[in-house]
Amino acid sequence: MKLTLKRMLGLALALVMSIAVIGCGGGEQKAEEKKDAADEKLKIAFIYVGPIGDGGWTYAQDLGRIFLEKEVPGIETTYIESVPEGADSERVLTELAEKGNKIIFATSFGYMDAVIKVAQKYPDVKFLHCSGYKTAENAGTYFGRMYQARYLTGLMAGKETESNIIGYVAAFPIPEVIRGINAFTVGVREVNPEAKVKVVWTNTWYDPAAEKEAAKSLLEAGADVITQHQDTPGPMQAAEEKGKFGIGYNSDMASMAPKAVLTSAVWNWGPYYVDTVKAIQAGTWKSDQYWGPMSDGIVGLAPYGPMVSDEVKQLVEAKKQEILEGKWDVFTGPIKDQSGQEKVPAGQVMSDADMLSFDWFVEGVDGTIPK
Repeated sequence: MKLTLKRMLGLALALVMSIAVIGCGGGEQKAEEKKDAADEKLKIAFIYVGPIGDGGWTYAQDLGRIFLEKEVPGIETTYIESVPEGADSERVLTELAEKGNKIIFATSFGYMDAVIKVAQKYPDVKFLHCSGYKTAENAGTYFGRMYQARYLTGLMAGKETESNIIGYVAAFPIPEVIRGINAFTVGVREVNPEAKVKVVWTNTWYDPAAEKEAAKSLLEAGADVITQHQDTPGPMQAAEEKGKFGIGYNSDMASMAPKAVLTSAVWNWGPYYVDTVKAIQAGTWKSDQYWGPMSDGIVGLAPYGPMVSDEVKQLVEAKKQEILEGKWDVFTGPIKDQSGQEKVPAGQVMSDADMLSFDWFVEGVDGTIPK
């Protein structure tokens, strides 16, 4: 009986010891799991419509991604470039979500419907769509009031033209592009009521040859200042080859056509990306439609070219200050359309809803809007 009791006590002691060992091992395992989770980086992806070397839109977007990586620790970013708008974008967005990316920035207007579709399938992923207007609980939109910078460049073009014909190489007939043409023309006409802004459409975002040819056609029609909405410096190079002036877009295009470029209307995406990712990390992000003004720093002007006079610089800087301080905005009436009909009465400021749905040209634009 005593022997049996000893054996029972021994077995009990061994059982307690084994439980203790297992418990210690489990604790070590949990600690290791916690360490691995802490070491795991937040995966963020970007989908681009063009190549990062386009010198324009995608290049500016990628500068924002690089800025984000430098400013926010514990993240890992990737990108896929030259993704066509449409079915291909839905496939790529799905692949990025499947690979564990928890934040995806879709950086072109034509990705909009694909973003909404894929967002419904991956509710734990946050989607941010650039320049669109459709949202979901886990999908927001973002853009900047580029029309403010466009207006300022219009002031410069109106002052610099001698032929009173200014060429505008336009991308697609969507409200974003129309709004930019109109803002630019408001600036031109403010300082030069005799000038016209002649528009040629390419229906491209990135086609260097087509965009350069469109600029050449405008130069042959008498334009002596060229601006654009596409992602390549082709129109600026066409202007330089003819000894004329140009105003770049997306990023500073002076290095591609230094004798032509007066300035460029530029994007600065980095601060927005940093603020958005930090909000998502903190759990404070909510889907919205961000449309940041020039005072947020998301849009602005590149440095002036050496050919720009002090008089023109002072004019532009004075108007810029009014915009930055919120004292005035571009689409303040009276504003007429091409037919001379008043669309915005004197003293009235156009609403965001109307600006975001622009489907008409202001007085001074020489061109039509394709259906």
